[in-house]
Amino acid sequence: MNYKFKITIPVMVCGGAVLAYYLIRRKAAAMVDAATIEKLEAGFSKLQASDSKSLLKKYLTKEVFDALKNKKTSFGSTLLDCIQSGVENLDSGVGIYAPDAEAYSVFSDLFDPIIEDYHNGFKKTDKHPAKNWGDVETLGNLDPGSEFIVSTRVRCGRSLEGYPFNPCLTEAQYKEMEEKVSSTLSGLEGELKGTFFPLTGMSKETQQQLIDDHFLFKEGDRFLQAANACRFWPSGRGIYHNENKTFLVWCNEEDHLRIISMQMGGDLKQVYKRLVTAVNDIEKRIPFSHHDRLGFLTFCPTNLGTTVRASVHIKLPKLAADKAKLEEVASKYHLQVRGTRGEHTEAEGGVYDISNKRRMGLTEYDAVKEMYDGIAELIKIEKSL
Repeated sequence: MNYKFKITIPVMVCGGAVLAYYLIRRKAAAMVDAATIEKLEAGFSKLQASDSKSLLKKYLTKEVFDALKNKKTSFGSTLLDCIQSGVENLDSGVGIYAPDAEAYSVFSDLFDPIIEDYHNGFKKTDKHPAKNWGDVETLGNLDPGSEFIVSTRVRCGRSLEGYPFNPCLTEAQYKEMEEKVSSTLSGLEGELKGTFFPLTGMSKETQQQLIDDHFLFKEGDRFLQAANACRFWPSGRGIYHNENKTFLVWCNEEDHLRIISMQMGGDLKQVYKRLVTAVNDIEKRIPFSHHDRLGFLTFCPTNLGTTVRASVHIKLPKLAADKAKLEEVASKYHLQVRGTRGEHTEAEGGVYDISNKRRMGLTEYDAVKEMYDGIAELIKIEKSL
């Protein structure tokens, strides 16, 4: 989405001095302050001296750094807002976030190559295809005998149009968004009908139950904290779920909305169908941030485009005995292998979280189908070992 801000400068009614004054004011407002530049220089030096394997280090060359360090979005976001998490957490895989939607354009010299690398060659000249959920009926149950797949989950992220991302949100905006989201979700019917639980004032019993169900997100993710994404916690945060706890919406965790469909077993068709129904229903009620080239906009560039992440919790004991082999097969199908509780975690009891990696340059259906085909192949290999 494009934001346009008009600055009106008075015509020279009081002579050139007034015009000069306003021009100086305007220039000063656009300049990055000395303290931020100092932090940027220190952060850049720290990153370059490290053995970080992040995409941030790979693409933040001296040339790119010098070209971007004095730039600002109209929300006041600087290069520091984009890179501070990756500089603080040198073990980051990506290391960059967009503090507002404009950042993808203003700091495109850095975002574009990272997006191209992560999303398997989505170039700055490429355009993300139009939304297409495809034919849900062509998917099925990946593990009808329940031998390998513990659970299946499909989620997507959405940002509310007209609001910046986490680092630029005020407490009032967080609360306003929570109110919009909770009132919108209260209109859902049928299988999606449920309850919204604000984090503010949540009882200890409810909190513990949601944590036990692995539903509730918690404050304290060091990558998000370093990106300045946890301010005013728990204001404006909340979680919605239906009665069966197969459909959830997170409000203002990492993205404005995380819409999630999940259930035990390997019936991807049922899980995906529920998500498609929910997103289409919510979309009629709330306008979302969308970019002509990048698709749906999110806080982290890894989630741009379709924003769809289809995953299974799966046990593959024979394949997992050779982690390199597991990774090799997974990468062939553009799959990402993570620990049981997601990124930056270990596999518990031999259970891995495996999902589609690509989210850009393909449709929603194609992203889910990649996971479907890849998991089917992994199960086939596991059976043959």
